[in-house]
Amino acid sequence: MQSPLNITRFRPRLLDAMASYSRERFFKDLGAGATVGIVALPLAMAFAIASGLKPEAGIWTAIIAGFLISLLGGSAVQIGGPAGAFIVIVYGIVERYGVANLLISTACAGVLLFTAGLFGLGRLVRFVPLSIVVGFTNGIAVLILLSQLKDLLGLTVAKMPADVFSQLHAMALQIGTFNPYAFALGLACLAGLAIWPLLLQGESKVGHAVQRLAGRMARTRAVQVGSRMPGPIVALVTLTLVSWGFSLPVETIGTRFGGIPEGLPAFALPDFSWETVKQLVTPTLTIAILGAIESLLCARVSDQLSGQPRHDPNQELMAQGIANVVAPFFGGMPATGTIARTVTNIRSGASSPIAGIVHAVTLMVVVLLAAPLARHVPLAVLAGILVFVGLNMGEWREFTPGQLRHFSRHYRLLMLGTFFLTVVFDLTVAVQAGLVLACALFIRRMSELFSVELVTMQPPVLTYRLYGALFFGAAAKLDEAVNAAESAPRGMTVVLDATHLIYLDATGVDALRQLHRAVLARGGLLRVESLQPQPLEVIVRSGFADELTSGQPHGTEG
Repeated sequence: MQSPLNITRFRPRLLDAMASYSRERFFKDLGAGATVGIVALPLAMAFAIASGLKPEAGIWTAIIAGFLISLLGGSAVQIGGPAGAFIVIVYGIVERYGVANLLISTACAGVLLFTAGLFGLGRLVRFVPLSIVVGFTNGIAVLILLSQLKDLLGLTVAKMPADVFSQLHAMALQIGTFNPYAFALGLACLAGLAIWPLLLQGESKVGHAVQRLAGRMARTRAVQVGSRMPGPIVALVTLTLVSWGFSLPVETIGTRFGGIPEGLPAFALPDFSWETVKQLVTPTLTIAILGAIESLLCARVSDQLSGQPRHDPNQELMAQGIANVVAPFFGGMPATGTIARTVTNIRSGASSPIAGIVHAVTLMVVVLLAAPLARHVPLAVLAGILVFVGLNMGEWREFTPGQLRHFSRHYRLLMLGTFFLTVVFDLTVAVQAGLVLACALFIRRMSELFSVELVTMQPPVLTYRLYGALFFGAAAKLDEAVNAAESAPRGMTVVLDATHLIYLDATGVDALRQLHRAVLARGGLLRVESLQPQPLEVIVRSGFADELTSGQPHGTEG
């Protein structure tokens, strides 16, 4: 129920979940939250480092924003936190404006997200065409893969630039610093993440073979326990032990950042001024747009997989807004819904937002207890995890020749154009250009659907039938009728059968007025018959109905 001002009420999904909550559901949420909290640790660190920030920025964003999004959000099982989609955007903002201005942009984007949700704009995200979503998703995936080449190859690059071609050039200049140990760790991480679920879940011939070789005991308790261990955690722990045990000469969190602070983050206000905010309009809009699209797409995925009641997009945007306002005051980065962690949450048995709250608490406990150990984590392992995320993030099948043939030319143009602009320029340009192009193509398509058919030409009556929508993009198609009226015998009556006219706008009314003037100039009469409700309303409201009745064009005194 909305107020007369169309302001959405604030009601978190958690309140609805608590109405029928049970002990059994709590233990399911407890297990799911603990699992996804462990999964979130390496991802949060990796996302922050890849974004040009310290690892604790990602960790505390996952804790604070993840807690607030679950507590206040409109989705039952969505997990919020730092996301791979933000990597390239955040890195570019940090390079151009600095970390302090990133925090201001994030907080301002949070205000925009909350306002959008408050005024019920959450459903507008559904109007973003699927072709644009696929294009920029694949573009972001490619950018993530390219951004991780430096750490995956162990290259020594003092300062990575923000744009793609400069990054490739910088890495090419330093290819002589290639570190085979780092590369081996990264490849081992990738291979382990790909093989781990196959080995332990027995979903392939390889998995069954390994289980038979492992013996009856391994097939029972050990496999059951092991299958619950998230692959990123297994890769992080085992490869960190290998690197530390053999003293491999690779860059780690400790060598680059000095480790992770062991205490809670301090509350700090960034230097804020209205002049600064005006300079940050573009990055602020970028964070807000991407955050809205990612969170609501993720919420739709969670609805489909979980079978939970449909999410409230406006409440979700308000929760995302609050999280993005609060997190920067603790050194956090932008946050949104995260598909990988949300899917893990669902598959682990989550049934309510309590699981997301447990995820945040679990992550905080793990960080406070294990912070000293994080300094030994090789950056190549985190790069391997992110490469795996990027490979799984992209919808590569959509780009195959066989699949592209099934799409229309408009769809292909939007998808490939958005992909190209995302990779070469940035996401803001890609989305803006994609939406403009989508509107232009839609207008063109709708104009093609409008037609004017000559039904009869038996003096003194000339009859046309109108089909489709007569709007600004199709009004020129009425020129043929105008030309015919101007050259028709005097006293001709022109009849427009509007039975199949489904839409009319102000430009369409103006085109009808031009036809009316042409008919009157020849001493004739214009009749518009069988109008549908919408065109009839527009004609009456514009005063054109009175002109037809009086036989006088607009602005002429009888």
